[in-house]
Amino acid sequence: MQLEIRPDPAEVGRARRWARSRLAGSGIEADEPLAETLILLVSELVTNAVVHTGCPAVLRLSLPGGAQDHTTVRLEVADRSGQAPVPRCADGDATGGRGLALVDGLADRWGWSAEGAGKRIWCELDRGAESATPAPAYGSGVSAYEGLAYEAV
Repeated sequence: MQLEIRPDPAEVGRARRWARSRLAGSGIEADEPLAETLILLVSELVTNAVVHTGCPAVLRLSLPGGAQDHTTVRLEVADRSGQAPVPRCADGDATGGRGLALVDGLADRWGWSAEGAGKRIWCELDRGAESATPAPAYGSGVSAYEGLAYEAV
């Protein structure tokens, strides 16, 4: 499944709505923590593509086939910018700069690769992981991100 994204901030909301609509047939309920995490990751990656590249992008979503399918959910955003994703250090008053840190903290795995003249940023969530390993409480934890430390507050 994929959605073409224009370089317009209004596309972020459209991408979230599109992703929510795809959850219906996947066996992932809209109020499950996995669904909420997935929508937040869609929002962050599409926002990064729209705001930082100024190029059209493609959102791809690979969902499990049903309620008993314990596979991986994969989200990808491909854009036409060759600019590598760069983590930023955001101070407490900054209104941006936390997107990749959120992706790093929420996804089980993530990365990026060059693709033609552009790049593909991807992340994965393990379907059964939310019941096996409880998520840390909101506002706790310190994580390392490429030599940078951030604290969720």
